[in-house]
Amino acid sequence: MNTKFTKENNNLVMRLEGRLDTSASTQVGREMEVLYDCAGHDIILDCSALEYISSSGLRLFLSVLKNAKKYGSKVIITGLNSNLRKVFDEIGFTNLFCIQ
Repeated sequence: MNTKFTKENNNLVMRLEGRLDTSASTQVGREMEVLYDCAGHDIILDCSALEYISSSGLRLFLSVLKNAKKYGSKVIITGLNSNLRKVFDEIGFTNLFCIQ
């Protein structure tokens, strides 16, 4: 599992690549902490190279969203493959996040 953080057009962007499973979630959680300082920025979670996400990975996404809402920031998820999109639809994440 690899992540890459950048700032683009006043947005905080985290690119996720590989399998965000339980064993990777602790490390990815630490890497996502940079997104918590989001005042004045929206967050983009680029999932175009994400192959799989476990429940612990989904919890990380929820933590980012909960924190962003405190600052009035949006969390935008991009690049979901069809399998991940189905998971997000089934658990209601498409109603919580801005999916592009």
